Amino acid sequence: MSKVVNNVDEAIRDINDGATIMFGGFGLCGIPENCIAALVRKGVKGLTCISNNAGVDDFGLGLLLQKHQIKKMIASYVGENAEFERQMLSGEMEVELVPQGTLATRCMAAGYGMPAIFTPAGVGTEVAQGKEVRKFKFNGVEKDYLMEYAFDADFAIVKAWKGDTEGNLIYRATARNFNPVMAMAGKITIAEVEHLVQPGELNPDHIHTPGIYVHRIFQGEKFEKRIEQRTVRKK
Repeated sequence: MSKVVNNVDEAIRDINDGATIMFGGFGLCGIPENCIAALVRKGVKGLTCISNNAGVDDFGLGLLLQKHQIKKMIASYVGENAEFERQMLSGEMEVELVPQGTLATRCMAAGYGMPAIFTPAGVGTEVAQGKEVRKFKFNGVEKDYLMEYAFDADFAIVKAWKGDTEGNLIYRATARNFNPVMAMAGKITIAEVEHLVQPGELNPDHIHTPGIYVHRIFQGEKFEKRIEQRTVRKK
């Protein structure tokens, strides 16, 4: 079954105020640039965004922050975004900082249909405040584990290198990052791809996200692929 939509605006047509959205990417690598720009144009507000970080001031999720479209940010890293820091410290935006491994595993749990996970990360810190802690013996060692709930996202928006019309996705190198686990976890998953091909053109052994997880797919355009910190060796 073809899952292709005509353009980015059709892909995000039912994302409305107050939605909870996962965004794939790490820093500026592998982010769904087209969908983020479209959400800025649409002007939806009161969003809860789940992402490793929030881009930079003038790119990625930073564009939504500039327009005060994000109500709550769930992330593992403030990153290079001064506006994120300012809104967090001023109380304009609610922020939940999550250990990076916990962030990935809560995404994975949502995709697997598991309501909660137990992790030692965050035990005895501010991360554990108000959460259930249980003691388990694992590998012969007994210690405390923190219960964390799986994410409950209305949408997951991911970016892939190649995809076919049935929604199968291939990511490229480090641009894979959080995209596969988030693609599993949204009630509706939207994929923007650099190259959209017909079924059978992708090598099955190379597919990272099976099409069963993807509901809408389109070929993006004008990918900037900005580098957050360009580092080169001296000649």
